[in-house]
Amino acid sequence: MKLTFLGTSAGSPTAQRNVSSIVLDVRQERGRLWLFDCGETTQMQMQKAKFSLSKLEILFLTHLHGDHLFGLPGVLTSRSLMQNQSSLILVGPKGIKQFIETVIEISDSWLTYPLNIIELEKDCTVFEDNLFRVEAKLLQHRVPCFGYRIIEKDLPATLNIDKLKQDNIEIGSLYSDLKKGKTIILDDGRLINGLDYLGQIKKGRKLAILGDTIPCEASIELAKDVDVLVHEATQEHALADKAIARGHSTTTHAATIAKQANAKKLIMTHISPRYSLHDNDKLVSEAKNIFPNTEIATDFSTFEI
Repeated sequence: MKLTFLGTSAGSPTAQRNVSSIVLDVRQERGRLWLFDCGETTQMQMQKAKFSLSKLEILFLTHLHGDHLFGLPGVLTSRSLMQNQSSLILVGPKGIKQFIETVIEISDSWLTYPLNIIELEKDCTVFEDNLFRVEAKLLQHRVPCFGYRIIEKDLPATLNIDKLKQDNIEIGSLYSDLKKGKTIILDDGRLINGLDYLGQIKKGRKLAILGDTIPCEASIELAKDVDVLVHEATQEHALADKAIARGHSTTTHAATIAKQANAKKLIMTHISPRYSLHDNDKLVSEAKNIFPNTEIATDFSTFEI
């Protein structure tokens, strides 16, 4: 899994930062892309980063403020210009269905693929298959805003084929039982414990991508023990009162949540336009005083999970 930030500015774009949008690249795991938020010009940013709209599988919106939403009509309708498009899942707070239907109608646009809209009103599991589970929790912002916890399920242990060959064990029809760790009797009378030939279970990765929020318990719950936490850091610590009044967090708030949640890594984003890229060191330094493994995202930065 990889995270690529297409936009990292709060409220409005700047010459250095576009507004919020993040690609979770799960092409290696499932051949698809997941998109978190869709600020204006997201489709242009995707082109620059060489991500194809045709690979989009799920689009998660944290909330319906424009800097997280206004690129959505372009993404959906441009996708319709491509042939043989697969269905798309759109997850977001209640109201997103009305927004899309209204834009499509008054712009005389159309969609050529099935769009499955899931509207959120409370904490829930929004997606689950044999590889991943995605949980949503309501944060604390000026409008309903959700954070997402993405959980990769543990991969089962694999059989050590080389060790089986070394012990002159022909697996054949025994493969299934050995894979389950069962004890079996071979034709030559040997008693074999399948557990002796299993490797380690590969633990799945976890990450949390939070929308706009003041510090709250839901943020800690979503970020509990994750490999990566993506948290907004709209303002520096000196402007904490302003940030809280507008439903946002500061660098130190983000770092404190990461520490309380026992996250392994913090990536800060949603940076106020008042800050240029030259201010990144100062912002990161504030956070590192509380949570040392902190980085700040810039547009097109990519992080391995």
